[in-house]
Amino acid sequence: MEAQAQGGERARLAMEGALTARDRVGVQDFVLLESFTSEASFIENLRKRFRESLIYTYIGSVLVSVNPYRDLEIYSRQHMERYRGINFYEVSPHIYAISDNSYRSMRSEGKDQCILISGESGAGKTEASKKILQYYAVTCPSSTRVESVRDRLLQSNPVLEAFGNAKTLRNDNSSRFGKYMDVQFDFRGAPVGGHILNYLLEKSRVVHQNHGERNFHIFYQVLEGGDNELLQRLGLERNAQSYQYLVKGHCAKVSSINDKNEWKTVHRALSVIDFSSSDIEELLSVVASVLHLGNLQCLADEDGNATVNGENQFRLLSRLLGVPGPTLKEALIHRKITAKGEELISPLNVEQAAYARDALAKAIYGRTFSWLVNKINESLHHKDSTYSENYRPNIIGLLDIYGFEVFQNNSFEQFCINYCNEKLQQLFIELTLKSEQEEYESEGIAVRVD
Repeated sequence: MEAQAQGGERARLAMEGALTARDRVGVQDFVLLESFTSEASFIENLRKRFRESLIYTYIGSVLVSVNPYRDLEIYSRQHMERYRGINFYEVSPHIYAISDNSYRSMRSEGKDQCILISGESGAGKTEASKKILQYYAVTCPSSTRVESVRDRLLQSNPVLEAFGNAKTLRNDNSSRFGKYMDVQFDFRGAPVGGHILNYLLEKSRVVHQNHGERNFHIFYQVLEGGDNELLQRLGLERNAQSYQYLVKGHCAKVSSINDKNEWKTVHRALSVIDFSSSDIEELLSVVASVLHLGNLQCLADEDGNATVNGENQFRLLSRLLGVPGPTLKEALIHRKITAKGEELISPLNVEQAAYARDALAKAIYGRTFSWLVNKINESLHHKDSTYSENYRPNIIGLLDIYGFEVFQNNSFEQFCINYCNEKLQQLFIELTLKSEQEEYESEGIAVRVD
């Protein structure tokens, strides 16, 4: 037992020989922790390192990150160069080490790689994925065309965050959708394209938010940052309190979020990823239509059937959505039933009409988000005439899903994500243990855990 401890200590010292005294606080890889079965030792090691602003620790090839909620100034170009092409354990744990190791494995083995990012809401998953993209943008081979692809990859983030992120109780910029991004590399190792898969957008947030939470960022950004002419064309007021879909959480204004500046960033990003002025106008028209739908009031007539007042509102919705006003009004207060080949039109009561209105708003926003992702994918598509049609670039995949969270009222999407997070944790444990066991077996080491 003593010999094993001495051997472990020698391994730890050899691995950390090139590190500074500050970097050697605690143990930088939990695999080398003496009390590896003790949860208290695990937490204490994280605490020691966190006190020294060392937020990263390894478990083999897995990186554990603790969100400091402040800028540590460890993401500069100089830091990127420090991790470029360096052996995994020669420098202190960092998201750049994971990024570089995945890149070099892809290049040397010619195999696709994948980086899975999982954790609680507010743990820093979205920021981690952005740091990985920034690392590849800076350290990979460059050319004029590659620069354009890099810009589009990076600028897709603020757009997706505007339409897919929201303030929750635990996180001011919580991803409310799942995202899997493929970054495609050519034979030189340069990023030449990308593709995004989105899933489980939390559409229920469009029509309801828990107390202390907000709707998706884009609504507030347009109201705060859009110029007067734009708001006039969209029929909007510069006041979030005027819209029923934005006041459910009683949190329209947040001191830590600057919606006006964020809108400027999003507007610039849209132009970088090939959105024309007409594309942006159409996109915002649909966003505005959701807010106007939320303000439609359903009332009961003498027979108890639903009716909707506001001819001006319907004319505006008709223009924004490009559908006839009477058709829209009919769809909101009636339902069509097909039975034995015959169509029957039945009126809705007030509760049913309100449900139909909210369902339409959610469907419009969900389809708009899917259209937005497809539009971004067109911009990121790898299209280079110098390669044959059969050429397939290597890929590094980034999985960034929204975090484990428990609300007072939980959506179906949140339930699915919580389940997915649990399965990912099991996968991390299985892969970590499996890789370690295979290494022990290859070296003929007997493994016994009491």
